[in-house]
Amino acid sequence: MGIHIVAQLADNFAYLISDDSARQCAVVDCAEADKVLAEAKRLGLSLVAVLTTHWHPDHSGGNEDLARMVPNLRIYGARAEGGRIPALTDPVSDGDRIRIGSLEARVIGIPAHTNGHVAYYFASLGAVFTGDTLFVGGCGRVFEGGAATMVESLGKLAALPDDTRVYCGHEYTEKNLRFALTLEPNNAALKAKYEKVRALRAQGKWTVPSTIGEEKLTNPFLRTASPELIATLKKQDPSLGTSAVEIFARARELKDRF
Repeated sequence: MGIHIVAQLADNFAYLISDDSARQCAVVDCAEADKVLAEAKRLGLSLVAVLTTHWHPDHSGGNEDLARMVPNLRIYGARAEGGRIPALTDPVSDGDRIRIGSLEARVIGIPAHTNGHVAYYFASLGAVFTGDTLFVGGCGRVFEGGAATMVESLGKLAALPDDTRVYCGHEYTEKNLRFALTLEPNNAALKAKYEKVRALRAQGKWTVPSTIGEEKLTNPFLRTASPELIATLKKQDPSLGTSAVEIFARARELKDRF
């Protein structure tokens, strides 16, 4: 059993999740079908399913090509996306279970970036695939929901075991952490992670996966209760409230302009 990163487009990730005993795999978020199929072939795996986190084309644009090229392919995606996921065969909702060989994923509904955004959590692999809701050091823009919805969605992910590995949709980490340091410049864990990430990127290496535990220590959008983060934001706007939703909304507003 394994997780294999497949680079897509300019800065996207697709992931092959394999049950090596059955020689089968699924792909999370395919934008470029040829690259995904080439990696599956290199690994000696048969692609049997697509797990789409949300409808945006850089996460689903390869679905139609895969459906044409792979007989009997199952394509999963959120029912709540309202039919916007290409070539969808199996609509899913929060709490549903999906099997890939001997592997089982639980669907976690995490809307706000899109109305039907989902994550796929594989407990046996200790891994969650978060698309564009939770990034390493950041979160996605709130396009189709409000701040309260995103806070709730991020809370579902933060409730997973701390050692759960986080596989997100984009290589945005260095900029995310640079922004995080403007809010918590004295966060030792954040400073250490930023230096580690800078070194990885200087070597041309990716920064995924992170873990839920690391994100809770370093990701400002999971740290809305941090006294330093709150103080930084209230220094800019003394009238700002201190609820998680208000702090999140202001931090997200600043990140949108960063």
